[in-house]
Parts: sequence; structure tokens; C-alpha cells
Amino acid sequence: MFRDWLVLAVLIVRVAPAQAPAYTADGIVNASDYSTGPFAPNSVLSIFGSNLSWYTQALSLSNAAVAVPTQMAGVQVYVDQWPAPLLYVSGSQINFLIPSGESPGNITVRVVRQGVRGPDVAIALVDGAPALFDAGAGLAIATHADGSLLTEAAPGQPGETVVVYVTGLGATEPNPEAGEIPQFAAPIKFLSSLKISLDGAALSAGLVKYAGVTPGCVGLYQLNIELPQNVGIDPAIQVSVGAQSSTGFPKIAVR
Repeated sequence: MFRDWLVLAVLIVRVAPAQAPAYTADGIVNASDYSTGPFAPNSVLSIFGSNLSWYTQALSLSNAAVAVPTQMAGVQVYVDQWPAPLLYVSGSQINFLIPSGESPGNITVRVVRQGVRGPDVAIALVDGAPALFDAGAGLAIATHADGSLLTEAAPGQPGETVVVYVTGLGATEPNPEAGEIPQFAAPIKFLSSLKISLDGAALSAGLVKYAGVTPGCVGLYQLNIELPQNVGIDPAIQVSVGAQSSTGFPKIAVR
């Protein structure tokens, strides 16, 4: 009888080793359009893999009043040995923020789930790596000055100032702390290397009214641009910072 209880006790405490989080560098992409690197500081990235978390949890306003948390559901993402801000975790996907103070170059990313470590993988950072959001039907997410969406039914007009939302514009002045939710406008640091084109035609600097963080939103930037008088119908937009340009060429609803 004692032997039977001993065997049972051993079976109860003998837990199979937990499967470690599994992912590769190819599974780390920009969260806005799933484009591959290089990436920019203060960008929201997605990690796709398996065994990333035992639970699903998304950022809520209650736990993001001032800054984004660095742990969700027992999961942390380390960027160069420092815990990164998290926006979403699940078994197959994590959305996290590259800290705004990171410098260009190669950095390592590692997922730790309840003490179980995943591999260290390397990704490349550059000063800016713009990516646009697709609202569907090939249209970029953009709004009128009153915040209403630009759509085919409510398009922008020549001479109107519209707001285009983008990620990956890099450092700002001032630069937020890692995970800090910006409360005020802050222009991008590399404004002189910013280029915006509509249907391949570069906008003049005078038509770019603001390029910087969106107050109240972590990792999100906005471009306030005045549409040229000679703008075409639904022009494709591309944004560049230095040598890095957005991909996909979504359009802005304009008539």
C-alpha cells in the first residue's frame, strides 16, 4: 500500500516540461500591415508563433491610463534584455512596442512565458520605417479634420487638410519613455528626411502641417497634410523616412 501511494505521489508531481514559446525572426512583423523589417523605435510589432501564452489578454483602458504594461497573462517580451510594453498576448500572437529609446542596429527579442524562455532572435532597427493602415477596399485610414473617416462616400477635397495615420516614424521631440502614452503632440525627430508622395508626386514641405505622435495613442503617428489643388482621384500614398518607404500603396479617398 505504501508503495502504491509513493508511485501515485510521483505521478502527481512529475509534470512534463512545458513547451517553450516558439517563433522565428520571420514571424516578427509590423502590426499595421504585417510587413517585414527593418523596424523603427516606438513601432508596434507582432510576433507570430506557438506556445506564446496560455491565455489571451488585450490592453484595456483601465490598465493603460499612463503607460502600457510590460507583462500580460504571465508573459513578457524582452528587447535587448529589457521588458517591452505589451498590447496583446495569445497562444499564437503577441503585439508589443519597440521601446522608443532604442538605437538603430541589430537588437534581440525574446518571449518569456511564466518563466519559460523562448529563443533570442535578432531584428534590425533603423531611424524610421513607415507603415500605413488599410481601412479596407485598398483605402488608407485617414480622416477629415473633425475625425470622421475619409471614404468613397465622404472623400477629401483639394485644398483640405486631412489626417493620415501611420506607424514607424521613429523618435520624436520630446521622445516618450518606453510605453508612455503621449498626452501632447510631438513632432518626429527626422522630419527633414520625411517624404510623402501622392500618385508618385512628392508633396511640398509646406503642405505637411504636422508629422508626429497621436496624443493618447501609443506607437501611433499622424500626418496632417493639405491636399494639393491638382490632386487626382483616390491618389495612392507612400511615406518615406530616409531610405525606408511604406509598402502596399493604399489610396486616400479624394474627389
